[in-house]
Order: sequence, then structure tokens, then C-alpha cells
Amino acid sequence: MFQDKIKVIIVDDHPLVREGLRKVLEFDKEIVVIDEAGDGQGAINLVRRLRPDVILMDINMPGTNGIEATRVIKREMPNVGIIALTIHEEEEYVFELVRAGVSGYVLKDISPSKLIESIKTVAKGQSVIDPSITNKIFGEISRMSNNRRVREDWQTLTEREMDVLKQISKGLSNKEIAKSLTISEKTVKNHITNIFRKLQVDDRTQALLFAIKHRLVEL
Repeated sequence: MFQDKIKVIIVDDHPLVREGLRKVLEFDKEIVVIDEAGDGQGAINLVRRLRPDVILMDINMPGTNGIEATRVIKREMPNVGIIALTIHEEEEYVFELVRAGVSGYVLKDISPSKLIESIKTVAKGQSVIDPSITNKIFGEISRMSNNRRVREDWQTLTEREMDVLKQISKGLSNKEIAKSLTISEKTVKNHITNIFRKLQVDDRTQALLFAIKHRLVEL
């Protein structure tokens, strides 16, 4: 019945917000809202049962919040796209959400057309970040750069390391990267170790931020 549509779950602790989002999405023939949840644990339970394509995830909710729910869902079902939806530009959450594996971060004052466009983009495996959030990310990158001795080793990234970095920017796991590039997981791990060393970063999030700043990848 929903085979050719983008299956969406709405997660928000306010029923009126969920109802408003549902009405907006119902106008698009390519999207179907298959269920709603009022907290993170409810979202986890629904995702395990219904296997949606995209989740609209509120951040601040009672009980299991959006960040915790995102971590669990992405660990169990890495192919599910998650868009963090929030009222404020909550800077303290941006990087936690990036680390947790969100595919998008948008504000609740986003226009209906932009929201629908964001869902379709994430459903294709791409990322969406609100421009105001992007500015915060670049601000954090500048602070990172000021706090460490910057070298130019990143310019020595090999073509294959660049391929792996681009796959990291898509939020893919080592296993998925290996499959995509037709190489072993061990080789992927070796490339990632070299990438971290050359970029002088400690994890995937920092690598992604560095890559965005230097236009090595596009979100």
C-alpha cells in the first residue's frame, strides 16, 4: 500500500505539533505518515516494528529524549533517516545529534515546502542542516582550529581516503563503506585511522566538521 511512498514517523511530546506536522505532510503524495510517538522510547518501539524511511524527531521530550532515541535507532537500523526538529538553535545539542547520527537538523519554523523537501532529501540518503545551524558548526570548527596546532597534512589525503571521507559524511558505517567501495572493513578502518591522523581529529564528527570547513565534502 505504501510501497512507493516515503514512510515517516513523527515524534514529539506535543499532540498539537504532531497533528500540525501530519496535516502538512499529508499534502504531498510522495509521503505517508505511518504513525506518531510522544517520547523517545515510543519512537524506538515504533521504528522496530514499522521500519520507516524517515523520522521527524523532537529533541526535548520526557523520559527518553530525542538524542538517546536517535543513538538507539541508528545503532539498530542505520539506514533510517532521522531529522532533528527543534524550536531553538540549541547549540549544545547540535554536535551530540551529529554524533548520534542524525541526517538533518531543522528548526520548527521551517516552511512546509522546505520540510517536505528536507524529508525527500534525507530519504535519498543525503543530509540537511538549517543554515543557522551551519553557522554554528563553522563557529565550532574555528574554535577547534584555534585550539590546536594546524598542519597541512590533510592535503596529502589519497584519492581512496577522500572516497572514505565522503562516505563518512553520508553517515555510513564501516561495513557500509566497505560494501560501497568494494573493499574490506579492515581496509576501511586503516583508511579512517590515516584520515584522523592527517586531519588531526579524534573522531568522525570532528573529521566531518573539518571536511565541511575545507570544502572536502558537501552535505
